[in-house]
Amino acid sequence: MGEYKFLSAEIEKLENEILEKKKKLAELIRKTPAQEVRDYVFGASAGPVKLSQIFGDCKELLLVHNMGKRCPYCTLWADNFNGIRHHLEDRAALAVVSPDKPDVQREFASERGWQFAMYSCAENNFAEDMNFKSGDMYLPGFSTFRKSDDGKIYRTGFRYFGPGDDFCSLWHFFDILPEGANGWEPKYSY
Repeated sequence: MGEYKFLSAEIEKLENEILEKKKKLAELIRKTPAQEVRDYVFGASAGPVKLSQIFGDCKELLLVHNMGKRCPYCTLWADNFNGIRHHLEDRAALAVVSPDKPDVQREFASERGWQFAMYSCAENNFAEDMNFKSGDMYLPGFSTFRKSDDGKIYRTGFRYFGPGDDFCSLWHFFDILPEGANGWEPKYSY
């Protein structure tokens, strides 16, 4: 029982330290100078859509960079966001961009039951300009944007996704299992 109490106290201490560091990290990210970006045009099922239109009535936008249908990891993250979509959209506009063409996005979103807006960056330089494409490789993550009263758009932050990050809770559940993730990889169906 003594070892259990010791480990519990050590775990609680470390969790509190991590929480404090996460708060500090978020504060630093929010202090990063905003960068003005142009009003990119994306492909969509209903026709071209400008970045400024994706905001809708919101001043802030969470824009997920997704590698597309070919990536089971990006599908895992998108499945996760779909479950919390209405909570996110209560605070800011939410959309997903990928290199897939709009018809591929529409079909895949329907198969997955996704309810968030999707846009194609296949015909623009958005992914490269936001540092979410290197050569032919797209990278997963998200960018945050703010639209000013004069219509200018500013990128206010970004983060990359990867196993174990804070943006997909599944990894944290696996961390507590006796053998961790144990080589687990996401699939399109189980």
